[in-house]
Amino acid sequence: MKHAPWLWAILFALWLVLSWHFTPLFLFFGVVTCSVAVFVAMRMAIVDGESLPVHLVWRAATYVPWLVWEIFKSNVRVARIILSPRIRVDPSIVHFRASQRTDLGRFIYANSITLTPGTVTTGIVGDDFEVHAIVQEEIDGTEENVMNRRVARLEGEVA
Repeated sequence: MKHAPWLWAILFALWLVLSWHFTPLFLFFGVVTCSVAVFVAMRMAIVDGESLPVHLVWRAATYVPWLVWEIFKSNVRVARIILSPRIRVDPSIVHFRASQRTDLGRFIYANSITLTPGTVTTGIVGDDFEVHAIVQEEIDGTEENVMNRRVARLEGEVA
């Protein structure tokens, strides 16, 4: 129940941004539509801390810039691999364990790996992640360990 007002506020803000109409009739439609959507979501029992992770907003303020920097560095490494005739492309698949406890944490971790160029999360079974990399040396486990800890911190765990 405590997440319902947050969901309503987010939906109404999205309504305002997407419609960009501020006449009383449109605002009324927005209020009614968002209220019905929140009511239906509450009846379906899908409004909880994991489906509406408001607590992640402040932690994401430090994670997102770090992830953008990692994506940039990985782009440079992949460009160097592509442009250098001496570096051999040696694709490999690596398995490792994630320390996230929630599905949302594993989702963020898997997508963070996939967003960094040169790596793709190809499968997740429980805590076991399968990652494909274009060069074996690029996936030695150290960067994944750092990302694993950062996503765990984002999720609220101490890792």
